[in-house]
Amino acid sequence: MVPMSVLPLTTSETDPRVKAVFDDIRTTRGSDFINNFWQALAFDPALLERTWADVKAVMATPTVLDPKVKEMLYLAVSAANACSYCVHSHTAAARAKGMTDAEHSELLTIISLAARTNTLANALQIPVDAAFDKSQS
Repeated sequence: MVPMSVLPLTTSETDPRVKAVFDDIRTTRGSDFINNFWQALAFDPALLERTWADVKAVMATPTVLDPKVKEMLYLAVSAANACSYCVHSHTAAARAKGMTDAEHSELLTIISLAARTNTLANALQIPVDAAFDKSQS
């Protein structure tokens, strides 16, 4: 059985605000593909606009981080947050930006190590070392 979205996906671009965002996504990404995430947000044009503006500013605007690194970071956070949709989406995006199988494997190794050590640190309630805590210096 295919999981259903809580809200129906919107492929209609009759709302000019939705059409403007979808057109900007197409232009920015150089593709006609509008994925399910954006279609799902189209039920609320204001939410769609705000979310796309933030994603575009952080992920599509050149910054000091390489686009592939940004996608790999997004993938790591998505895995930590257990967002299957985002893991799939950002794995594809990272691969499109040049992530190799070896880099993906190493990233998964780091994600799993961080999850384990984070769980141990939380379970043991280990106090933060003064050397790591800038507020204590």
